[in-house]
Amino acid sequence: MTPTDTGFLDLPPMRLEYRMIGPRPEAAPTIVMLHEGLGSVALWGTFPVKLAAATGAGVFVYSRAGYGKSGGGKLPRSVRFMHEEATETLPRVLDAIGFQRGILFGHSDGASIAAIYAGSVQDHRVRGLVLIAPHFFTEDMGIAEIERARAAFDAGTLRDKLKRWHADVDCAFRSWSEPWLDPEFRKWDITDALGYIRVPILIVQGENDQYGTLRQVEAAQEQCFCPVETAILPDARHDPCREAPEQTLRAAADFIHRLFRDHHEGEKFVTSPLVAT
Repeated sequence: MTPTDTGFLDLPPMRLEYRMIGPRPEAAPTIVMLHEGLGSVALWGTFPVKLAAATGAGVFVYSRAGYGKSGGGKLPRSVRFMHEEATETLPRVLDAIGFQRGILFGHSDGASIAAIYAGSVQDHRVRGLVLIAPHFFTEDMGIAEIERARAAFDAGTLRDKLKRWHADVDCAFRSWSEPWLDPEFRKWDITDALGYIRVPILIVQGENDQYGTLRQVEAAQEQCFCPVETAILPDARHDPCREAPEQTLRAAADFIHRLFRDHHEGEKFVTSPLVAT
């Protein structure tokens, strides 16, 4: 199919909401954006529009099952939910939209899903990864932060905030918090997958990320055999796209321009005002 500007992908038993910005997959490379643990299409805000304008690529954003307006959320979620999303759902999404070549751009859990996909699935269409605040293994500080979020949700404050972003707010929150707080999840570690990634990676991390330390970045630098670039942002925590949008956009656009230029696809792009040429 050729995606319209907005709509739903029917991938039984899931019905996933999406938004498509800019040229379609048959016309130019596509940046597929994978949201964080409590994210959705809407929660990306204006960042996808700015990313499309800065790169000239098409940008495809979707909400995973049970998030945003997407249906098909099934509870309880397995502690392997990110592996399942990467190896079972994401391939169906890419095929459904006619993905031909491009970038996986993930934030938090979405970044981990992108890394698992690139390290587990041989897909020549994926030319690179942009990973925003990725998780490659669990850390005590991150678990403690999720426990605080659960307390705020149970108290009603966080639940009320999330209602505007998710049709089934309880499903969205439980889909994220329950696997992470399962004692078995303490063993979760995807660093082995990093060694199988064969495309360039950009990692953007807030220096004050409350869910993970810079050890996450160091793990990628140690384990990957592919090029790994990093942008550590001093004024950001776990959501650089919102907390340091200009710096994040500049880093991502520069990386994407260079990557596609190296693949001789530069003629398909506009020149970004954010990137020196």
